[in-house]
Amino acid sequence: MAQGYTDRRHAGRVLADEVAARVGLDPGVVVLALPRGGVPVAHEVAQRLGAPLDVLVVRKLGVPGHEELAMGAIASGGSTIVDHGLARRLGIADDDLASVIAVEQRELARREATYRGGRPAPDLAGRTVVLVDDGLATGSTMRAAVGAVRSGGPRRVVVAVPVGAPQACDAMQGIADEVVCPLAPSGFTAVGYWYDDFSQTGDDEVQALLFERSGG
Repeated sequence: MAQGYTDRRHAGRVLADEVAARVGLDPGVVVLALPRGGVPVAHEVAQRLGAPLDVLVVRKLGVPGHEELAMGAIASGGSTIVDHGLARRLGIADDDLASVIAVEQRELARREATYRGGRPAPDLAGRTVVLVDDGLATGSTMRAAVGAVRSGGPRRVVVAVPVGAPQACDAMQGIADEVVCPLAPSGFTAVGYWYDDFSQTGDDEVQALLFERSGG
């Protein structure tokens, strides 16, 4: 790692200071994390702002056979982003795309049930929503998240990540009201490169952090 973060909690504390300076004392603010890795980061932000914490589940749509390559994303509330140009260039049939979306929708529903435990999604109308992830690479999942949040009628949408690819952060400026990204290195390779500890966040940790900030 080169001049980045110890772990997600450390990244969250650094990010929290910058978000607090931008958002200020906004009584209507709500922090939404993209699970799983965004939750420990968002927990620090929510704690700093004295704001409630919830999740916005987003699933990457991976190219069949090359799942690490994103051709889009889906989010809670039905937001779907698809790079149809990429799908066409790779020869992905509509039926194959529909199959990938169906699989990810099932996983999205499972995670929502696991993390929220029957709690209703927060009312976003007229509120400032801070969307948090542990980093921004291509930006496809965050774009889907912003689309989902916009459908709830918020007053303001702030995208906040500790580290991001410069081009992804720049592109996000066009769809969010504000973007907070303390580290946007020209030599960005991958989000995990900028963390000493980038170990996977488990469902148990996600549930515990959400329970703590929701007041139980």
